[in-house]
Amino acid sequence: MDSFENQLQTFYDKAITLGTEYGGQLILAIVVLVVGLWVIGKVSNAVRRHAVKGLPDETLAQFLTNIFEVVLKVLLVISVASMVGIETTSFVAILGAAGLAVGFALQGSLSNFAGGVMILIFRPFKVADYVGAQDVEGVILDIGIFVTTFETFDKRIIIVPNGPLANGNITNYTASSIRAVEISIGISYSDDIAKGKEAMEQAIMNDPRVLKEEGNVVAVVDLGSSSVDFLVRAFVKTDDYWSLFFDIRPMLKSAVEEVGLTIPFPQRDVHIIQENS
Repeated sequence: MDSFENQLQTFYDKAITLGTEYGGQLILAIVVLVVGLWVIGKVSNAVRRHAVKGLPDETLAQFLTNIFEVVLKVLLVISVASMVGIETTSFVAILGAAGLAVGFALQGSLSNFAGGVMILIFRPFKVADYVGAQDVEGVILDIGIFVTTFETFDKRIIIVPNGPLANGNITNYTASSIRAVEISIGISYSDDIAKGKEAMEQAIMNDPRVLKEEGNVVAVVDLGSSSVDFLVRAFVKTDDYWSLFFDIRPMLKSAVEEVGLTIPFPQRDVHIIQENS
């Protein structure tokens, strides 16, 4: 019985000693933790509101704000642990090693995240643009943090990682309000070049979709093996590009045929020489 009472007294004395020595620090640490979490919450909400207004994408704003909040909370916990006498050097080293390991494991994902941030900030394209990149052409359906989603003309959905997308060449076909429809067409060597040029110029200039004030071109660019080749370049509004793209070939064919010219096809003359035996 005396032994138990002695042990109880020893435990009580140690508790009093620890409470006297660390009680004030513990209470202060708890107060700092509670107040710190409250302040971090207020600061994070304020940063989130400004980020949503300032950044071009709400998802990016939320993601960056969450990272900011987590970093502040980790720093607060380290500070509170240091206040109560816990050695934080090893704790920081463990966090650093863990962060390095996670970084190596998620190297590809981090590259895609960085690419997504660059795309969302610099906006080389937006949803509904027709874009060509990474051997893919299609309409942009969605721009995410890690991937961008394309829809092709044949209704295939293609998901492209943002890392390679941001680091490669991007062709935005709808970024400009006008585009040029450009084709090559040939007439026979026996035809009048000036007459052919005039017929093609009238054909494109009579089309209401063609912008008359732009630098439309009809010019001889090559003397081919079986034809005199013209380059025809007609500028249209971007919304009219595909309709004229599909119409211009039959339109020009009809124009040159109406004035008596011909569009030749490749041909080869074969001469057979017979040798006397």
